[in-house]
Amino acid sequence: MAKDGAKSQEDYKLKDMKPDLGEKWPHGGQRGGSGWISSERVASTYDLVEQMFYLYVRVVKAKDLPPNPVTSNCDPYVEVKIGNYKGKTKHFEKRTNPEWNQVFAFSKDKIQSSTVEVFVRDKEMVTRDDYIGKVVFDMHEIPTRVPPDSPLAPQWYRLEARRGEAKKRGEVMVAVWLGTQADEAFPDAWHSDASSVQGEGVQSVRAKVYVSPKLWYLRVNVIEAQDVEPSDRSQPPQAFVKVQVGNQILKTKLCPNKTTNPMWNEDLVFVAAEPFEEQFFLTVENKVSSAKDEVMGRLISPLNAFEKRLDHRAVHSKWYNLEKFGFGALEGDKRHELKFSSRIHLRVCLEGGYHVMDESTLYISDVKPTARQLWKKPIGILEVGILSAQGLSPMKTKDGKATTDPYCVAKYGQKWVRTRTIIDSFSPKWNEQYMWEVYDPCTVITLGVFDNCHLGGSEKSNNGAKVDARIGKVRIRLSNLEADRIYTHSYPLLVLQTKGLKKMGEVQLAVRFTCLSMAHMMYLYGHPLLPKMHYLHPFTVNQLDSLRYQAMSIVAARLARAEPPLRKEIVEYMLDVDSHMWSMRRSKANFFRIVSVFSSLIAMSKWLGDVCYWKNPLTTILFHVLFFILICYPELILPTAFLYMFLIGLWSFRFRPRHPPHMDTKISWAEAATADELDEEFDTFPTSKGQDVVKMRYDRLRSVAGRIQMVVGDIATQGERFQALLSWRDPRATCLFVITCLVAAMVLYVTPFKIVALAAGMYWMRHPKFRSKMPSAPSNFFRKLPSKADMML
Repeated sequence: MAKDGAKSQEDYKLKDMKPDLGEKWPHGGQRGGSGWISSERVASTYDLVEQMFYLYVRVVKAKDLPPNPVTSNCDPYVEVKIGNYKGKTKHFEKRTNPEWNQVFAFSKDKIQSSTVEVFVRDKEMVTRDDYIGKVVFDMHEIPTRVPPDSPLAPQWYRLEARRGEAKKRGEVMVAVWLGTQADEAFPDAWHSDASSVQGEGVQSVRAKVYVSPKLWYLRVNVIEAQDVEPSDRSQPPQAFVKVQVGNQILKTKLCPNKTTNPMWNEDLVFVAAEPFEEQFFLTVENKVSSAKDEVMGRLISPLNAFEKRLDHRAVHSKWYNLEKFGFGALEGDKRHELKFSSRIHLRVCLEGGYHVMDESTLYISDVKPTARQLWKKPIGILEVGILSAQGLSPMKTKDGKATTDPYCVAKYGQKWVRTRTIIDSFSPKWNEQYMWEVYDPCTVITLGVFDNCHLGGSEKSNNGAKVDARIGKVRIRLSNLEADRIYTHSYPLLVLQTKGLKKMGEVQLAVRFTCLSMAHMMYLYGHPLLPKMHYLHPFTVNQLDSLRYQAMSIVAARLARAEPPLRKEIVEYMLDVDSHMWSMRRSKANFFRIVSVFSSLIAMSKWLGDVCYWKNPLTTILFHVLFFILICYPELILPTAFLYMFLIGLWSFRFRPRHPPHMDTKISWAEAATADELDEEFDTFPTSKGQDVVKMRYDRLRSVAGRIQMVVGDIATQGERFQALLSWRDPRATCLFVITCLVAAMVLYVTPFKIVALAAGMYWMRHPKFRSKMPSAPSNFFRKLPSKADMML
């Protein structure tokens, strides 16, 4: 068992890699050869990935295609064939000069044919498609395109007819070349690896870059309203204001007085995204009863009509007329006439000086304010090469066979990237490289691996849902990276499930952080993490939690509308949407994190106790000597403390971490969590469990809360005892303390401070022969002081 535990711990660790990064190109100019160029080349943008060669075929268009002699029409399409791999363009109806402009990419490692055949065929609905002509290319004669060369120009090729036919078959414009994944045609090309994907699934296998929408905080200061009238004019209204922006609805408090001129002076804050599609919808309502609210007026306005504020300057308030429908059955045609007898006083602005947080500040990736005018210059560049994955678990069944169609998503700042999907592979190779600008080194990049369940086939995930399943996630903090160093590691993909911790495989990454300005980066360490508006006009904790959830929802909704969509479950997993939910496992992990933080202080106090009790006489004597020196020369205390910390830091440099930290199962308390705790962690909110399970968990939570309650009560008791020293709640105790303070003041006035400090230190470090096992008199006195615990019910 011990060996199995050690082996599992080893599997959960980061592993060093030595991939063959960078570019190598064949000899021979524009024709392929057998060797490799060894001379130094200018570093390209693809120096963090392993090179993958592809054969590209660009089919542009055709002309002068002959019509079918039977139908007198031509419905042409092109088929590119290399060995067993076939790729087809879409077909056009009744067109002899079609244009396709489509690129096909074939992995060179899997090519076993010596020729490339480009067929032009005529689509038939009933019979076999008619052959129009073909062009054949010899693999050894195909040129190699080396970036940054311009794209290879396509050429017209005459279509070859079948043997014995002399009739002209038309021409097709084609370009064929050998390149790598660095080619600009690569992202939008049809890939032979994904030839089994059909229909809408074709778009979902391609690599894409997404940009999060630009988010703003909308601050609405509801000041007052005038001349609001309820339907029952005999009673003044008890008014409140409700504001809706998209799916967000907030209300002010009820006006304490029943009046037609209510006042609130409350701030309501919303999240809005550009382009502003939602309307600003405000209603002034009357609280008729606990179950009934009556609308007395409304205001509808587009969001771009409001002022944009970039700093803390005051925004001018404005009066807005409220729309109100007429009342009474005798008003005739005027019932639906808009009246503007009521108005409301508002101060509304779009805040550009804040950073709208859609992720936790613990692993935030973007700290820039909304307004681009306030952005500083970048201090560095982050480059990530997403190389491959190994040993992925099967995530679904397709045609009775366990399979996985993995892709990787990376998120840093406003930029999201998604690699192409590798079909039916437990060891996919992506070898895609991406770059981000860095504005603060104390930020985190998040990478996740997922299984694509939207390929248009009959696949079914293991949990039965048609969602892209999570395979694992990795976070890398940039401040842990040395500048200009390439980190190549294999990261374990760990996922917590209801059955426990499971390793889903490993993902190989190459990461490099390039610093553009070391002085600017050092300056940022003393600069606030967030823009200054967060400190000049801060939000409450509850507001931040609510706004973060709304921002995540907006980002997920906008990215889900892209093509191909970055689906909601992907965005929520990358942004840790459920990180605030209760978890017994997380609570234990955080408790032991606190214990670990204070462990050094506890160890120091234990060492001082050993010094006081003379456990090691030599150490105690040396400590006495140091103590005498510091008492005689107190000006050396602070320099000695700082020198000591400098030496500790210098000594620790030898043991500094050589690789970025990763998901730690021990710190996360993942392996020690029980099955019931994990089942509770993955429960829905509100719960979907039975009554008996909920009751058991509630009782367990009560017991934990009871212990916390006792600890908080003990802390409050000690604080109240300090307050009781001078409060005269215990007259005798306070009298003793006051007299003691007077005597101490008189003694300290006439006694030099060095003598007092020396006497106190010698008493504290006295030999155990002069110590008693009984508590000291000051301790006994303090414990007998009264607290307010006896006043509680």
